[in-house]
Amino acid sequence: MGNLLKVLTRDIENYPHFFLDFENAQPTEGERDVWNQVNSVLQDSESILSGLQAYKGAGQEIRDAIQNPNDFMLQERAWNSVCPLVIKLKKFYSFSLRLEEALQSLLECLTCPPFTPTQHLEREQALAKQFAEILHFTLRFDELKMRIPAIQNDFSYYRRTISRNRINNMNLDIENEVNNEMANRMSLFYAEATPMLKTLSNATTNFVTENKTLPLENTTDCLSTMASVCKVMLETPEYSSRFSSEDTLLFCMRVMVGVIILYDHVHPNGAFNKSSKIDMKGCIKVLKDQPADNVEGLLNALKFTTKHLNDESTPKNIRTMLHPSLQAFEICRTCKPSSLQKASHEMPRLLTAVKAHTMDTYQPYMTELWKQHLETNERGSIKNCLKASLQSLI
Repeated sequence: MGNLLKVLTRDIENYPHFFLDFENAQPTEGERDVWNQVNSVLQDSESILSGLQAYKGAGQEIRDAIQNPNDFMLQERAWNSVCPLVIKLKKFYSFSLRLEEALQSLLECLTCPPFTPTQHLEREQALAKQFAEILHFTLRFDELKMRIPAIQNDFSYYRRTISRNRINNMNLDIENEVNNEMANRMSLFYAEATPMLKTLSNATTNFVTENKTLPLENTTDCLSTMASVCKVMLETPEYSSRFSSEDTLLFCMRVMVGVIILYDHVHPNGAFNKSSKIDMKGCIKVLKDQPADNVEGLLNALKFTTKHLNDESTPKNIRTMLHPSLQAFEICRTCKPSSLQKASHEMPRLLTAVKAHTMDTYQPYMTELWKQHLETNERGSIKNCLKASLQSLI
């Protein structure tokens, strides 16, 4: 196994597509050194995910301590509960630094001259598989982290207590493990909604910045080609049927989303621009064709962790594919009573989407709709319905 098979499509000249054997690729002698280095990091990834999944937090202990500030036993109980958790959070953060170093090693191999990124992927499938595994881990980690608000609560309590004890000239043993500088860096890391993805985005950007003699296209072409690889494997039964496990399909989806996000952060124009080498419409369609439970987190990652989605240069159809509720606003732009009637039916779903996600994404549309359409008189009850609904949100 390990062969890279070219897939012929109508866009092959502009968007090279390949089938990568993500399940069986093995390193060649030329890949061995880097593969071993990266593998020493990846072999710890499952234990990191298991540790995060088992994270319970010290919410009750912290609440008891805050509500009873003079009860020494409750203060001690909260502190003794939080300290092991902070050590665990440090382990997760330290792993992100190792992952960042591994990613940069892979980028060096997959983008360096004289071969093109496409040739590298064909020759060095085992490294391409490790690159994909890093992205797969990253999105799994961030999906779990977003469901655990206790992480930031625990760490905030730890920092407050450390600061209070420092003022009282008390030395705590845990500061040997997590000193003030480490705590500051960890605080920035966990403040991110998707900290591992942010780490990889920064690592990729730094890689491009630090390697000034390496053309930017070498890095972006590597990412866009990986996105095309995954898209073709997902949408082509002939190729997806080659995998022995359905988990590989979810693997491909996560990898595709991960490289899109990295591309969007590294390329000056982003992934959503018409000039992008990634077929964004096709990639989003592939995701939406999957079971909703499998892709909700991935679609949210594209919505909320990319850099250029809301740029003016992003085609409206792409933005609407990711934010279906924006169709109500686009309908209202037409100024036709029949269209406004349709928009009013969309309003409950629109309000739910806005409240469930973020105001920032919808605010420009709300403001424009408010100014251009809602002050006209001929819309009657529909106008009042839209106006009253939007007014509760603006």
